[in-house]
Amino acid sequence: MTATLTFRMPDVGEGLVEAEILAWHVAVGDTVTDGQPVCEVETAKAAVELPIPYDGTVAEILSPPGTTVAVGAPIITVRPAGTGPGVSPDAASAPSGDTGPAPGDGAVLVGYGPRASSAPVRRRRKATAAATGPAGTAPLAPPVADAGVPARAKPPVRMLAKKLGVDLSAVPASGPHGVVTREDVLAAAPETAPEPAPTPAPRPVPVRDGAHETRIPVRGVRRATAKAMVASAFTAPHVTEFIEVDVSRTMKLVRRLRKSGELGETPVGPLLFVAAAYLAAVRRHPGINASWDEEHQEIVLRHQVNLGIAAATARGLIVPNIKDAGRLTLAELADALGSLVHTARAGRAAPGDLAGGTTTITNIGVYGVDGGTPLLNPGEAAILAVGAIRTRPWVHEGRVVPREVVTLSLSFDHRLVDGELGSQVLAGTAAALEHPRRLLWWR
Repeated sequence: MTATLTFRMPDVGEGLVEAEILAWHVAVGDTVTDGQPVCEVETAKAAVELPIPYDGTVAEILSPPGTTVAVGAPIITVRPAGTGPGVSPDAASAPSGDTGPAPGDGAVLVGYGPRASSAPVRRRRKATAAATGPAGTAPLAPPVADAGVPARAKPPVRMLAKKLGVDLSAVPASGPHGVVTREDVLAAAPETAPEPAPTPAPRPVPVRDGAHETRIPVRGVRRATAKAMVASAFTAPHVTEFIEVDVSRTMKLVRRLRKSGELGETPVGPLLFVAAAYLAAVRRHPGINASWDEEHQEIVLRHQVNLGIAAATARGLIVPNIKDAGRLTLAELADALGSLVHTARAGRAAPGDLAGGTTTITNIGVYGVDGGTPLLNPGEAAILAVGAIRTRPWVHEGRVVPREVVTLSLSFDHRLVDGELGSQVLAGTAAALEHPRRLLWWR
């Protein structure tokens, strides 16, 4: 008898219900190791690689490329290392059976393990005397995975560990229920860790050509964006206001920081100061950092600003966000913006980066556009569009002179943001960009 393990489509961490298999990196008969990416999948939010959580040999690939697979459905089977035809499952070093729940049992495969209420549940390791210690001694150290038992970690964390050359089984887990987090991996990475390999370009989307038209299947990010925009346009009553701003002082500061290198190697652009000005305005008028709860007929005020930045990628528009951006210094905000945009455009944004946004900025000025009426991200009350910065004749200190001017457009949900609040936020953002010194005392 041959022992096999069935690897099922996991939830990569944000409650997604399905994903499309983009490509397989292994074939039947290949040897796989714990943490090795075996396939690339595209969810409604991003494309990610799925590492397999055990060692063995590929027995069967159940879902070919192009297949949309529900979370919990089997996608590949593997013979554990040390097993083969004629070997009893009891003789295998790894347990036989499925990894994760069967479809429809209600469980979710976050970190390749069932929920605490699901069966079977891995027994927790017995605590040692050194770990527990008498009362009053040092606190317990984070748990380390048992030898031979795959460490519990979400797919993006496993992929990061693989790229950095970190052995997950040796990493102390600080996450709930012994889950290894991204921070755990980064802390365990050697100082000379190799640079992550560049993400391959997305595979071409299959098309059907006719005599006078081409039809492209709507999948993944594009399908999720379409649904979200339709829901936004026909659910939230949008209002958009515009204001023109003299940003000459801000642009002078941008050029000075670029030349001086005061912010290190972090790229400095006008978007940094737009984000800082918008965050300052939201801080002064927190009612706009909210959402509408239709079911309970409540306005939900958010206590931290997760600032989304709209980014165009090869797979469509995505909006990763900077968590708790309002607490960051200018230098920290610059680092976060640079990292977020680079990661998104490289196609490496994790689902966690795309979830939980509270308000958004979209920079349409990079395309030479002056203004527009941006649609809200569902669950958010406002979105700020930034137009192109142009040199225009402007009245400055009583004289018409050339000045650098930009148009800002703020769309908001009129159910919970009235005209006064929306105008205050837009005018406050403009005021901080016109006189960037205000950012010093508006924080």
